[in-house]
Amino acid sequence: MAQFDPDRPDFSSYGLTCVHWIPSRMPRPDHHNEIEINLVQKGWLTYLLGGHKIHIQKGQMGAFWASIPHQIIDFAEGTDYFVVTIPLVWFLQRRLPESLVQLLMRGELALEDEKSRADCDKALFLQWEKDLKNPDQATKDIIILEMEARLRRMAAAIAAAASSRPACAHAPFSFQQGGLNKVEQMACYIARHYAEPLTVADISKETGLHPNYAMNLFKKAFGMTLLDYLIHHRVSHAQRQLITTDEKIVDIALAAGFNSISRFNEAFRHSCGCTPRDYRINHGVADVLGQ
Repeated sequence: MAQFDPDRPDFSSYGLTCVHWIPSRMPRPDHHNEIEINLVQKGWLTYLLGGHKIHIQKGQMGAFWASIPHQIIDFAEGTDYFVVTIPLVWFLQRRLPESLVQLLMRGELALEDEKSRADCDKALFLQWEKDLKNPDQATKDIIILEMEARLRRMAAAIAAAASSRPACAHAPFSFQQGGLNKVEQMACYIARHYAEPLTVADISKETGLHPNYAMNLFKKAFGMTLLDYLIHHRVSHAQRQLITTDEKIVDIALAAGFNSISRFNEAFRHSCGCTPRDYRINHGVADVLGQ
């Protein structure tokens, strides 16, 4: 079974995969340009995803756009789960239900709670894992069709569950509601305010900590500095805009929170290994979105 490698290069691709994983507390966020699906077989997982603390329980299937920094911060002993990664371009080209596509493109979690499908899903994911070890093109084509069908079932199940709930059934998440420690509060605050001109003093003030103590605490817990974590979110925002819109690069840089195009280009090249313009060309999916 696989575990997260904290030394993997930032933004590197997983491709089309289905792998059985054992969770670990991730010392830093991961992000990659695929749609990620988690199917929890035993136990439960807790993520920080885009400023939210989310839980995926046994029998639930969750999907999200993995360019959003995501990080497992807690899990039950004995948890195991499947991770499927689907290239973004393929996902967009399948013309899946717009409700599901837009949910994921907004950086939110799609969560299906159909425990009656648990045995069927386990068999399906095991088959994908086996077939993807040495796939030929014909096998890949079959897997892609099966993944498309499963995602359509997911979209239908989520829509049916939403229609049966009262409109106010779920209040918006806020870390002030409790349940987050000081480090998680800082991470969530950055995820929600990264486009603003934040400083370490601003971030630490939100949790009532001295800036030096906040920086040391965050580095010890997440394995990166507060400022590096902030840059991660800004670059991820720019990635999403570059491949889903035709906005000017300078406008994307400013909207992501960078105060100059030169600082943006430097940070983007350092994180992604290429210029923003080359990234847009290499991942040109704006046309797929009809933009």
